Amino acid sequence: MMWIADNWKDYAVLDASGGEKLERWGSYILVRPDPQVIWRTPYDHSGWKRKNGHYHRSAKGGGEWEFFHLPDEWSISYRFKGNAEPHTDLPPGQTAEGASLTFRLKPFSFKHTGLFPEQAVNWEWFSGLIRREVRTGSRPIKILNLFAYTGGATLAAAAAGAAVTHVDASKGMVGWAKENAAASGLGEAPIRWLVDDCVKFVEREIRRGSKYDGIIMDPPSYGRGPKGELWKMEENIWDFIRLSTQLLSGDALFFLINSYTTGLQPAVLSYMMHTAIVKPFGGHAEAEEIGLPVELSGLILPCGAAGRWQRK
Repeated sequence: MMWIADNWKDYAVLDASGGEKLERWGSYILVRPDPQVIWRTPYDHSGWKRKNGHYHRSAKGGGEWEFFHLPDEWSISYRFKGNAEPHTDLPPGQTAEGASLTFRLKPFSFKHTGLFPEQAVNWEWFSGLIRREVRTGSRPIKILNLFAYTGGATLAAAAAGAAVTHVDASKGMVGWAKENAAASGLGEAPIRWLVDDCVKFVEREIRRGSKYDGIIMDPPSYGRGPKGELWKMEENIWDFIRLSTQLLSGDALFFLINSYTTGLQPAVLSYMMHTAIVKPFGGHAEAEEIGLPVELSGLILPCGAAGRWQRK
């Protein structure tokens, strides 16, 4: 089984071959490297010949973009799957038939555009849990998003009706996330934007006695905090999961961990979540690969893994 982000209209993987993937981002076509694409199939899709941007990886590490009539910045949108129940709880700017998010894109260092489209499958999952609880009207829902990048998960949670604390060590990424919030009609939503080291922030929140109804974390394989704090996924993730569980409320809804680190397979995420969360809190945990459909072949491109815990 794999969790597949198959609800996109403004984004698609058109083809994949020879260590690269051909993607449509709105009206523009990009070619970017992907280490999972170890096969070599014919370049039959016409998009290979009419690309707007191509990231060339260097044999010495890193790489650089080559552009063909690509703007410095553009936007794409994601509309959530329709819901049978009316959306009476959505913030201003959201539609009755389903929330819509808008993301400002721009190619920047090391092949990225500012968005990981495969994460939409997780947005759908936890947004459903939040909406269901918000509709009961029993309590406000507080969500913590750690290593929050440009805010895809933050905006999904806010659009579902939650108050969100967004934490990332990069001031530039937090600023970008705010731009996405404004573009999505969520500029006035209850989102707390913080530039901070995630581990130190969690430690302070524990001392303050803070609690959250959902925790999302998308830790990098390797990184540094705003003051040079070192993070290595394999060395730090287990202790950080256990630390973060201290922030779960008594009736918490979910806990989500994303991993793009080679070696941290779904079974590893599942084992950690069962040990650190299911045993003390109950509920259910599972982990799977996440992926994106490839238009030309009809197959699925793997894009990392995710572990999910939910109380009910």
